[in-house]
Amino acid sequence: MAWGRKKSGARKEPLFGLPAALADLRLSPADRIPDATDDDEKPKKPVAKRKIEEEDDEPPPRERKPRGTKSGAKRRDKSRGRIRIGRLVYWGAVLGLWAVIAVIGVVVWVGAHLPAIQSLEIPKRPPTIQIVGLDGSVLASRGEAPGTNVALKDLPPYLPKAFIAIEDRRFYSHYGIDPVGIARAAVANILHRGVSQGGSTLTQQLAKNLFLTQERTMTRKLQEVELALWLERKHTKNEILELYLNRVYFGSGAYGVEAASQRYFGKSAKNVTVAEAAMLAGLVKSPSRLAPNRNPEGAEARAQIVLAAMAEAKFISDAQAKASIGHPSYKVKPAGAGTVNYVADWIGEVLDDLVGQIDQSIVVETTIDPKLQSVAEAAIIDELAAKSVKFNVTQGALVAMTPDGAVRAMVGGRNYAESQFNRAVTAKRQPGSAFKPFIYLTAIEGGLTPETIRQDAPLDLKGWRPENYTHEYFGAVTLTQALAMSLNTVAVRLGLEVGPKNVVRTAHRLGISSKLDANPSIALGTSEVSVIELVGAYAPFANGGLGVSPHVVTKIRTSEGKLLYARQPDRLGQVIEPRHVAMMNTMMQETLVSGTARKAEIPGWMAAGKTGTSQDFRDAWFIGYTASLVTGVWLGNDDNSPTKKATGGGLPVEVWSRFMRTAHQGVAVAALPNSQRGGFMSNLFQTSQVTPSPAAPAPSGSSYRPPPARSAAPPPPNPNVRPEAAAGLDGWLVDRLFGR
Repeated sequence: MAWGRKKSGARKEPLFGLPAALADLRLSPADRIPDATDDDEKPKKPVAKRKIEEEDDEPPPRERKPRGTKSGAKRRDKSRGRIRIGRLVYWGAVLGLWAVIAVIGVVVWVGAHLPAIQSLEIPKRPPTIQIVGLDGSVLASRGEAPGTNVALKDLPPYLPKAFIAIEDRRFYSHYGIDPVGIARAAVANILHRGVSQGGSTLTQQLAKNLFLTQERTMTRKLQEVELALWLERKHTKNEILELYLNRVYFGSGAYGVEAASQRYFGKSAKNVTVAEAAMLAGLVKSPSRLAPNRNPEGAEARAQIVLAAMAEAKFISDAQAKASIGHPSYKVKPAGAGTVNYVADWIGEVLDDLVGQIDQSIVVETTIDPKLQSVAEAAIIDELAAKSVKFNVTQGALVAMTPDGAVRAMVGGRNYAESQFNRAVTAKRQPGSAFKPFIYLTAIEGGLTPETIRQDAPLDLKGWRPENYTHEYFGAVTLTQALAMSLNTVAVRLGLEVGPKNVVRTAHRLGISSKLDANPSIALGTSEVSVIELVGAYAPFANGGLGVSPHVVTKIRTSEGKLLYARQPDRLGQVIEPRHVAMMNTMMQETLVSGTARKAEIPGWMAAGKTGTSQDFRDAWFIGYTASLVTGVWLGNDDNSPTKKATGGGLPVEVWSRFMRTAHQGVAVAALPNSQRGGFMSNLFQTSQVTPSPAAPAPSGSSYRPPPARSAAPPPPNPNVRPEAAAGLDGWLVDRLFGR
């Protein structure tokens, strides 16, 4: 390899494969220094040479002068400090301006989500529903129950001071918002690593209670602040405090110190003691958790904290605080658990249909007799307390109404505090044999009489074999005997004879509103009904055949006395002919005299009724009546589990008898409509009395005793009943049932 160089000074490119004569060419040091040419290809000095030449031409270095004096350095430091301060002031002003803009924006945004401040007014109290009994006494209250407004000057001075001491000690010195309190609460919350204190003032709490929801959001908090400022501008401190005391919630449905004092202590807020005032003030923190009728220990512990705060603020003396803490004078009323609350709940459900939406406080006048309500409650509770374990029965219900449908007493369960489910109105259970009167009435209306003969014998309908309770059969029996003894086979035969659909029509006509299945088993009460509708459907038997609508409300008026509703008499008319009522009453009287409800007989009174027991002893019923009162009793378990053979003729009859005997004390005796026991108006119906064979045995364990035989002659043919039906032919029943 050989390198060449042009005379022009340009770099020579290596030449490969040159003749040997040229192989001695070598690169000189000058050749090793690349030529520098500008973009215009002008020759330049070699770099090394140029550097040497430049060094030769460089002027001698200038002598450096010493740095400035100390005073100059100080001046420069001050200058720099002023620059920094100026920058801080500038950026601080910029940030402050943006902060102001942000605050204004937030205020505008929050205000946009509030109603116009100028249009805000202190809202009215929520409406209350006061329920009064037949005698005018107050039975219960519903809705949010506020008490009467109490003026601040009428309260003992330590009562409002108790709230100030524990909730807002700087109340009279701030303007709706307390920065000191907020800072103190923030520090406490940080130290406790959670929310242990709140920084809201009484004014903020009032704003929240009057205008806002209870949700915990930043938006709600900002709205609360804005409204608090508005309240402070619009009202004086004492006005705000008075509003607060009359509107704050104290638990158990009580709003305001007057309602709370009446609810918990049974007296006016004007008469509370220091200890009671401290307890009321302590409830505000957590009214539901600290309500003294539910958590007396928690309420008392909180009251002691309030008393200590009052002493620290010099609102009471140390001696007063120690005396109240050591010997508190609490007399807390027990929480309301009376069964009349079932009535109150039922009224609340029907009010909307009677007067529409309620936007003002009202007084509801009812048909409830407080004395009878107490007797009914005691009858259910005492009987269950004595025998619920023996019979595995946990619940009961009772409805008593006049023959025109006015409810005098209602018990929806044994303990309202434990369960508010109304078993008298809402629950639906199988009535068992208590449904049989509708079968027999349909047959009577079809032309049969109480003394018509039917066969009590085994029955097989496509594999379904209904049996009597005792598994015994008595052959030919009258309808009166069959109903009194509650013979299932006779009821099923009658149901098929008259047709299940006709039975359903009869029950609906008398007042049953529940869906009934038109099948053969309806004769045994397999379709579910409620206590109140079954009692209401028995009422026509007690009033001569008139349809009724069970009701409890007679009038509704405002608290000022304006009439909003007045009940009009029922116009359902005659649903049973009087002669059929007479027959049914005679038949059902026998149930109390010699049948399954023998214990239910009321001395001196003519009474009638029917027992009922559903399959596997799940439900036990008795519906009985006089000319004065119709009462139904149900006993069973909420989970529909079987009882230990509790029957309608047992516990329900005992409850019914206890209630009815007391309810009829001092009431003029009256006979059932058109009823005549013994020879049953045979001249009217032109029929002979027929009884079963004297040899027919009585059911084992039954109280039934057949009357002496008077005639064995069969009744004359009834033109309204088919001969094959009168003969009780099972084959004809099967044909009719299955359409063969």
